[in-house]
This record gives sequence, structure tokens and C-alpha cells, in this order.
Amino acid sequence: MPPPALSADRSETPAVEVIRTGGTTVEDFTAFARAHAAGLHRIAYLLCGDDHRAHDLTQLALERTFRAWSRVGDGNPFAYARQVLATARIDGWRRTRRETTVSPDTLPGLLTEDRVRDATTGVEDRERLVRALRHVPARQRRVVVLRYLLDRSEQDVADELGISTGTVKSQGARGLARLRALLTEEDA
Repeated sequence: MPPPALSADRSETPAVEVIRTGGTTVEDFTAFARAHAAGLHRIAYLLCGDDHRAHDLTQLALERTFRAWSRVGDGNPFAYARQVLATARIDGWRRTRRETTVSPDTLPGLLTEDRVRDATTGVEDRERLVRALRHVPARQRRVVVLRYLLDRSEQDVADELGISTGTVKSQGARGLARLRALLTEEDA
């Protein structure tokens, strides 16, 4: 089929879509990082509960993903970056062997009784959930975040955290029970 005839009037020229393929490694990774950095940061924040640590974990995940780009670039680099996040968080926990949690009283934006609930209810509920997650033990929190908030299968969570599926089940059940208790206490 011959290409459409071009007229002198530019408004009638057919639209041309430019599709870029075969970019360099840096270009491909840059496109990946722009598309997925925010999602990786959300996962990191849910894993550690601290915005500064989440930024550090995200940068570490992007750095390690770039170094492994020749192996993972054609597969599923987001899954690789998620794995790096989980592993880096576990390594950080093992190094320090302690969790520092922030008291809910020091957090900005707590709901007060005189505050009217409006269209921001969903955001406030999410913030309430994240605050409660900070008080769930680290192993249980990791399983709850990966399994229920990110909707990963038990086997995927077990593989990412390097634990058995039975441990995923038990830690998930305990984490959810603790989360329910914390949210119930907050409601009372």
C-alpha cells in the first residue's frame, strides 16, 4: 500500500508516531527509573515506615538494578528492584538489630475530634494504617506489606524474603492480628 499523498496544507498531513527501539542501556534504564521510581518508593516506605530511609532504599534499588541491567533489563526489572528493596531492608535490620519507631503523638496531621471528615477520608485512613504498621514487628510488617498491600502470592513473598511459605503464613496471620488490634485500640 503506498503512503498517503501529502498535500501542501500541513494541517492535513498524517500524524506520525515515533517509536524508539534499541536504545542504549542508559536510555532504557532511565525510562525504567522514571516510570517506576515512585512505585519503588511507596514499597520502600511501607517496608521501613520512614521517608528518609525509603529514599535511601529506593536509590540503592535503582543503583543495583542499573548495575544488573544487562541481566534483568529484558526480563522483569521491577521485580528485581523489589527484591533488592526487600533484601536491603532485611540487611539493614540485621545490621542494627533494632527498629526505631516514631511515636504516633509526634506525627503531623493526626485526626482530632473537632476535625470534619470530608473527601480526604481515604487518605486519612491510609495514613492511619501506615501509622499502625509502624508498630507491627518488622518481620510481620514485611510479610503483611508484600502479601496483602502489594498482593503478592505466598510463594513470591517467601522467595523475596528468603523464608518458607509456612513462615509467610504464620507471620502474615500474626501481623494482621496485631494490625487489627492496633486499629481497634485506636478506634476506642
